[in-house]
Amino acid sequence: MTTLTNQSQPLSTDSGPTSLHAATAEPPESPPFLSLIIPAYNEERRLTDSLQQIQAYFDTQSFATEVIVVDDGSSDSTATIVEASMRDYAALRLVRAPHGGKGHACKQGIFASHGQWLFLCDSDLSMPIQEVARFLPHLQHDTPITIASREVPGARRYGEPAHRHLMGRVFNWLVRTLAVRNIQDTQCGFKCFRADVARDIFHVQTINGWGFDVEILFIAQKHGFQIVEVPINWYYRSHSKVHPVRDTVNMIREVWQVRLNDWRGVYKQRLCPVDIDMSEPR
Repeated sequence: MTTLTNQSQPLSTDSGPTSLHAATAEPPESPPFLSLIIPAYNEERRLTDSLQQIQAYFDTQSFATEVIVVDDGSSDSTATIVEASMRDYAALRLVRAPHGGKGHACKQGIFASHGQWLFLCDSDLSMPIQEVARFLPHLQHDTPITIASREVPGARRYGEPAHRHLMGRVFNWLVRTLAVRNIQDTQCGFKCFRADVARDIFHVQTINGWGFDVEILFIAQKHGFQIVEVPINWYYRSHSKVHPVRDTVNMIREVWQVRLNDWRGVYKQRLCPVDIDMSEPR
């Protein structure tokens, strides 16, 4: 068992825990309301500013939080920056993981967290951290999964090139055709899960790359968990690490892998039945 403390800790290279609700850290006496989980790979250029914005926002909120940065085997000073920030930010934690991809890093963060709600957050804050407020009403209504959307009514995109948007819409059409029904934006990196739901889903997650978003939402729908898309303001970052051609090809391959996994029965494991919505049975 890995204990998460104010010091950085390594995580096992295993893909996940051996039981549905196994934890990788000793829980505090009073679990925080929200765990913000930030996967980070070579993020030394923008992480300091993002952590400052996150701290400034959560310092104004009434609910308790923890912020977990999962260093995905970075070769730069990402971990050093987090450790320096931890001196002035008691809620900040660092988890070190071997490089495995974004999906792998998010999984490590999920199982290292203590919060009642687990919020995946991209390190570039393309969704400003203040947008978390849009999720809170859904959390208060115990919605199992809420995901940020750049496509539903009320959402706004800023500065995105037209060709990038078009590529995203074509990919989303493919996703909705092959895997995830009725979700307009599977790829936005800001997603919130009730803790027990997150651990059930990520326990059977297999994809470590960018396509992990499709897989976890597919698993959620397959087992009837309600998913709500939350409209957000989103800002295009020109230094995004997603390569528009190479990574799109890889994600298409991973969408097919989700279907193959399903046909092979990988996702048949029975998940926690609490708050399951069976209005759209498969």
